[in-house]
Amino acid sequence: MTRYKIHPIVMGTKVFDKSMMTYQYGYGETYTIPIYCWYLEGGDQKILIDTGEMKPIQSEEREKNIGGKIYTFEQGLSRWGLKPEDIDVVIHTHLHNDHCENDYKCVNAVFYVHEKEMERIHNPHPLDYRYLEDYILDIEENGQIRSIAGDAEILAGINVVHTPAHTEGGLTVLVETENGKAAITGFCVIQENLFPPKQITAMEMEVIPPGTHVNAYEAYDILVRVKSMARILLPLHEPGFAALKTIP
Repeated sequence: MTRYKIHPIVMGTKVFDKSMMTYQYGYGETYTIPIYCWYLEGGDQKILIDTGEMKPIQSEEREKNIGGKIYTFEQGLSRWGLKPEDIDVVIHTHLHNDHCENDYKCVNAVFYVHEKEMERIHNPHPLDYRYLEDYILDIEENGQIRSIAGDAEILAGINVVHTPAHTEGGLTVLVETENGKAAITGFCVIQENLFPPKQITAMEMEVIPPGTHVNAYEAYDILVRVKSMARILLPLHEPGFAALKTIP
C-alpha cells in the first residue's frame, strides 16, 4: 500500500469569535484560525487537499497568532518544488470559498467533490454565504470535477468518508502514513472540538460540534465516529499544525 507524508501549508487565515469553531463554547474570545492546503507526498501523483485563499492576508500579527508563516498558493507549493499546473489531484473537504479559491490555477488536476457540495455551491441557502460558485466555474466548465456520492477510494492509500457535520457534502480524507492512518477532517474544527477541556467533558460530552453545522446532534455523532477512524487526527483549522513542515 502507498504511504504518504502530509505537508500542511497555511494559505490563509480568519479572525473571528472562537464559537465559530466550538459550538456553545468560547463565546467572546477572539480567535485566529489557519486555512490549510495539505500536500500529500507519495506515489506518482501530486495531490492536494483543498486549495486555500486566493489572496491571503500576510501579516505579522496573524502569523504570530497561529504560530506559523502564511503563504500564497504559489509560494506554498514552491516549498515543495511545485507549481499549480503540476497538481494531478485535488480532493475537497467541502466547497466553502476559503477551501477552493485557487482551484482555477490547477489546470491539469482532477477534482474530487461530494455531489451535495456541487448542489449547494450552485444553490446555497441564504444562511450559508460561504458558497461562491465563481471559484469553481472554470474547473466545472473544463470537465475537471469528479462528483462523489458517498465513501470512496481515491487512490491507493487515500480514501474519503462522507461526514456531513459542517456541510452536507463534507468529506473526511483518510491517508495511510508510516505512522498509521491519518484523518484530515471534512468539517471545520480545531483540536478542542475533538479533545475538549475538562469543563466540557465534565458534562459527559466527548466532543464539541463545529460552530457552523448542518445538525448539531448529528455533527456530534459524526465527530465521535471520526475520532475512532484514525490514529492521527488532523482538525481542519488547528493552529498547532501551522509551524509543522510534515505530519507525521
